[in-house]
Amino acid sequence: MSQDSFPQPTGRPDLDDLINVTTAHSGDATAAAAREHRNPGADKEPLSIAAFALCAVMLVIGGTVIGKTSGSLFDYGASVKPNYVRGKAPGVADDIALPPKPILDLYVKKGQSLYSAKCNGCHGADGKGDGVNYPSLVGSAWSTGHSERFSQIILNGLQGPTSTGKVYGAGVMPAQGGGMSAQDLAYIMTFVRNSFGNTVGDVVTAEMAQAAIDLAAKRPDPSAPVNADELKSYEKDLAGAKMDPTTLVDPITLKPVEAKK
Repeated sequence: MSQDSFPQPTGRPDLDDLINVTTAHSGDATAAAAREHRNPGADKEPLSIAAFALCAVMLVIGGTVIGKTSGSLFDYGASVKPNYVRGKAPGVADDIALPPKPILDLYVKKGQSLYSAKCNGCHGADGKGDGVNYPSLVGSAWSTGHSERFSQIILNGLQGPTSTGKVYGAGVMPAQGGGMSAQDLAYIMTFVRNSFGNTVGDVVTAEMAQAAIDLAAKRPDPSAPVNADELKSYEKDLAGAKMDPTTLVDPITLKPVEAKK
């Protein structure tokens, strides 16, 4: 039987050895490919190592040039004319000064910030402590009494009973004088003595606070906390000129302002 006697399939070219299947199906393949998103980088070559090296060399050269010129490029004195004075904005007065305020108000305000940083964690924002581990500063005989005694408690810490005879927590208050300036001590003492309902009405000046620091340094053992017995020798006010709490001072310099004539 000859091959001519078999019917030739017309719809299935892949069954015929004489037909190129890829060519016969090229129409279907093109239609399927057309439905896909073309990869824009499919026909591009990756950046060569030589190109990377060239970019690196250019960056090094550029960095060297900028480094050598940065001294003048970013120098205010080199880029601004000598004796340059910035002009005032239109309508601004020649001399703007904040209005003076009573020294007591300013000391209390500044002392509040320091108290929040050094004392708030134990005695609380209201100064009442917790009644178990930390005593209250509200109406405390040692906080509102003689300023010399109160200063030594802050600077050296306290061991044993408080003014009420009660021992709180571990019985030891850590010293707070480390790194504290005389001015900071003056702020904190003034704040505590005139806050939380305490109304001593006095201003502990930096001069008084410095006297307290000097006194603490002369103790037989400056590293040890004070106790109730030792505090009996400090039952007086700190040495130094007293300041009228209503004295008006400059809010920036804290120096008394001269009365206007």
